[in-house]
Amino acid sequence: MKKISRRMFGKLSMGVAMSVVVGGTELRLLRSAHAVVPTPAIDGTTAWGAAAAKEPINVLNQKPIGIVVHHTTNLNTNDFTRNKAWQVARQIQQSHFNRGWIDTGQQFTISRGGWIMEGRHQSLSILQGGTKHVQGAHVDGHNETHIGIECEGLYMNVTPSLPLWNKLVALIAYICQQYGLTANDIVGHRDLDNTSCPGDTLYSLLPQLRTAVDTTLSGGAVGRMWPILRRNTPATGLAKTMQYLLRARGATITADGAFGPGTETAVKTFQTANGLTADGIVGAATWEKLIMTLRLNDTGEAVKALQNQLSVQNYPTTVDGSFGTGVNTLVRAFQTNRQLTVDGVVGLNSWNNLAM
Repeated sequence: MKKISRRMFGKLSMGVAMSVVVGGTELRLLRSAHAVVPTPAIDGTTAWGAAAAKEPINVLNQKPIGIVVHHTTNLNTNDFTRNKAWQVARQIQQSHFNRGWIDTGQQFTISRGGWIMEGRHQSLSILQGGTKHVQGAHVDGHNETHIGIECEGLYMNVTPSLPLWNKLVALIAYICQQYGLTANDIVGHRDLDNTSCPGDTLYSLLPQLRTAVDTTLSGGAVGRMWPILRRNTPATGLAKTMQYLLRARGATITADGAFGPGTETAVKTFQTANGLTADGIVGAATWEKLIMTLRLNDTGEAVKALQNQLSVQNYPTTVDGSFGTGVNTLVRAFQTNRQLTVDGVVGLNSWNNLAM
C-alpha cells in the first residue's frame, strides 16, 4: 500500500505480459455464465496465531460492492511454506497495530506459496455467510464498501508467483459468488487512491485476472498462465532458458538471454514446425510445445535449460547439461516448495512453476 506522487500515479509500466492455454488452445477471452465455485482452503486467524483485535470488529449489515487487489511490498521470497505464510500474516498484523489500527487492515492475505489467510478477524465467517461485510482498513474512503486482498510481495517489475496467482483467482471467484459480484468489480488499489499499489506489473495483469475469474465463475477451466517473451525483451534468465530449449529442438542460436532477430527467427521456425502461429512470440501455446519432460540421468540442452531456470529460481547449480543426483535433489526441493508432486520428474506443472 505504498504511496507515490500524483505524477507517478498516471504512469503504467505493462511489465511482463501473460497468456494461458486451455485444452491445448491459447485463449484470451471467455464467456461468462455463473456456476458453483469451489470453496478455497483459508487459514483462519487462530491457525496463523493472530493476536486479538484491539477493539471490536465492525460488521456492516450490507454486502461489499467491490474487491481491491493490493501487494504487501515485502521482498519476493522463495520460501513458499505455510509457516512462512503465517509469519507474514503475523508481521502484517503487528505493522498495522503500529499504525494505530485495531487489527489487520485487509480481510484476506495470500502468500507467495499460495496460502490464503484470513486477515481481519471475522472476515472468513462473514464471507461464508454472504450477506454482511467486515469493515477493513485497506483503502481510504472505501473500507465500508470493498474487500481487500493483500498479495505477498512487490510487483512493480515482476509477476506474482504461480501459486499466488492461482489462489488469487480462486479466492476472488469465491468472493464474487458469495456476494453476487462480477469480475468487473475487481480493482487495483491505485484505482481508488493515489498509490503505486498493487505494483505496475500486477496492475497490468488485472484484465487477465478478471478473465480468469469470469471463466471460473462460468465453470470453465482457467488454464495455465505463462510469461510472454518477444523480440527486444530485456535480457533475462528466462529468455536464456527458452533459448536452451530451442537449441534442444535443433536451433543453432546462442543461449545468451538476449531475444534478438536470430532468436525470433528460431522461434518462428519452431512454431511453423509445430502447427502454431508463426509470430515469433513465445506465449503459452509455444511454451507448452517447447518444454521437454526431464528426469534423472538425462543430458543435453534441455537439461541446461532446466539448470539455468533452477538458478533463476534461486536453486543454483552448474549449467553443464547433466541431470545428476544434485539436480534431482534441487528439483525435489523446488517441487516441495511449490506444493507439487515430489518425484524429481520435470513435467508440465514443474516447468510452469519454474517459469513463473
